[in-house]
Amino acid sequence: MSPEKAFTQQQKDAMVAAIKQAEKDTSGEIRVHIENRSKIDVLDRAADVFAHLNMHKTAQRNGVLIYVALLDHKSAILGDAGINAKVPADFWDSIMKNMVAKFKEGKITEGICEAVITAGEQLKVYFPYQTDDVNELPDEISFQ
Repeated sequence: MSPEKAFTQQQKDAMVAAIKQAEKDTSGEIRVHIENRSKIDVLDRAADVFAHLNMHKTAQRNGVLIYVALLDHKSAILGDAGINAKVPADFWDSIMKNMVAKFKEGKITEGICEAVITAGEQLKVYFPYQTDDVNELPDEISFQ
């Protein structure tokens, strides 16, 4: 089954709504990518997806990717250079731990939504919303 079919339309809508909500308070850009398998190291695969989605092309280099390989039970959160230059090294760890805990309960959508909202809350500290802010990346979920 394709990863897109693993979610109902309501679940996909909830994830997109979480992205829109999270981006209201920050100039940061958040994307979610879901696929079934990561054939290479999960962080390497997340970096490949990050580049493929052109997430490194935001003006402030403040894109965040939440990557999930459903069947492999692997995930990663990757921030761009602009974010990583400002945040502590363990910045994504607590968000990741909470997301994985939800996944273990079988609550994939909830885990992703909470991770997105929490990432947005953290991002607004370093990249607050600007009145001239432009949504630089699509909000929809990317599937492969």
